Amino acid sequence: MQWEVHGERPIYENPWVNLWLVDVQQPDGRRWEHHVVKLRHLAVAVLVDDQKRVLMMWRHRFITDTWAWELPMGLIEAGETPEQAAVREVEEETGWRVKAAQPLIYGQPANGITDSEHYVFRAEAGAYVGPPTEVNETDRIEWIPMADLRGMIDRREIVSSGSLIGVLYLLLDEATKG
Repeated sequence: MQWEVHGERPIYENPWVNLWLVDVQQPDGRRWEHHVVKLRHLAVAVLVDDQKRVLMMWRHRFITDTWAWELPMGLIEAGETPEQAAVREVEEETGWRVKAAQPLIYGQPANGITDSEHYVFRAEAGAYVGPPTEVNETDRIEWIPMADLRGMIDRREIVSSGSLIGVLYLLLDEATKG
């Protein structure tokens, strides 16, 4: 059953987050204004090395006041493909260069309230090129064995949707390889 959109208007806009009111009508005839958060899209990289380890960053998120492991990720810039953004973010945030990247999974993590799209790539580790140029992203960077990822999820050490989607699909991909 599809909702009908009669119009929309911005309430607040800036380069990172936009709040809109959308005039919608539900299939039962009820009509009302729904809040929608419009965000720039996100690229995520699951960087894997030849020892079946994943490069992750230990970082603090002030909004939830929590520490957790995350994959390199960031907003897709104008004129950039999702793959280019994922590769750029890996190097900026970790100092590692990507040898090759391919799409792993696509997701819309909260499509009942936001239009955010997450493009997740599996990337092959290339060379370490130097310290991260983005110095405000992480407390430490580590190669995590794939075998440890499930336990980390269970202990809530990996909680961001982009990281969860990437790590879980990586594990599924590895488990179902022929």
